[in-house]
Amino acid sequence: MLIYLESRSIPSKTWQVLSPLAALLGTLILGVVLFGLLGKPPIVTLQTLFISPLSSFYGVTELAVKAAPILLIAVGLAVCFQAKVWNIGAEGQFTVGAICGGAVALTFPNINNYILLPISLITGVLGGVAWASITAFLKMRFNTNEILTSLMLNYVAASLLNYLVHEPLKDPKGFNFPESAPFSEFASLAPLIAGTRLHLGIILAVLVAVLIWGVLRQTFFGFSVKVVGSSSKAAVYAGIKSDRIIWLTLLISGGLAGLAGVCEVLGPIGQLRPSISPGYGYTAIIAAFLGRLNPLATIFSSLLMALLYVGGELVQIKLGLSLALAGMFQGILFFFLLAADILIYNRVRVRL
Repeated sequence: MLIYLESRSIPSKTWQVLSPLAALLGTLILGVVLFGLLGKPPIVTLQTLFISPLSSFYGVTELAVKAAPILLIAVGLAVCFQAKVWNIGAEGQFTVGAICGGAVALTFPNINNYILLPISLITGVLGGVAWASITAFLKMRFNTNEILTSLMLNYVAASLLNYLVHEPLKDPKGFNFPESAPFSEFASLAPLIAGTRLHLGIILAVLVAVLIWGVLRQTFFGFSVKVVGSSSKAAVYAGIKSDRIIWLTLLISGGLAGLAGVCEVLGPIGQLRPSISPGYGYTAIIAAFLGRLNPLATIFSSLLMALLYVGGELVQIKLGLSLALAGMFQGILFFFLLAADILIYNRVRVRL
């Protein structure tokens, strides 16, 4: 008996829907096996990972707090990826956005006016845009590979943040800890509900997802992005300037990643620290693909990624497993997603 793959003439729409579900099912099955090998009760561990975070109102709000930066970044990446522009530098754009917005808040601590908050947010967006423009410039001017340049810029951004919180932005009253002074209340995203960490960035993230979905679906820009992503020759034939689309998609992605970064430091964190992200920029790549590059669908995939973070923390506390468990599950999920995507373009055939 011979099992082989046969290419489809048209990609399967059914498997485009079923593929993420199959990936999730495969991840759960492998999780049961792994927890069993680790000597932990599989069902209890999976329940702690996926169900416990949803069993209380505070847990649900924490889920939203974690999902907000992932969603903002994933929506921007969805725009890029639809144009076949492979921006892997969202982590760095997130970091630079946080640095720029946080630096403004720290530079003007005595401005007792709520105008400081929107200025800080806008500066964070511009920081992300500026960082993404480096990748766009190198690609357009020197035809560099945007995957490599954007990825390397992530490490540059992390080093820049590390230097700033150890030197110029270090809090002189911080007992020599490498962190900035706390932001003033006029530059902070205050909790929307007392006793939780829900902040305005969560509402912004959902609004941005809906807005970008509308732009991609209803405007000529959205049409141009899809044409450029489908065929550069078709774009030329249609009179669409591919260079302009590449620039715009990268800048939109960088701006949204920058917004995610500044919201994170002005909201839940409240200051600049050497580490401000558990890897949101990389997690958002999985969220974008899991949501099929649809901004509305990424709302749900971002919530799933956030669930892994919150559930991972609970598993660490209650069962003593490493916090890296969340990252491992994200990797497994992405692996199964890519594997299941084969069935979108191929049929499984059996020859006796």
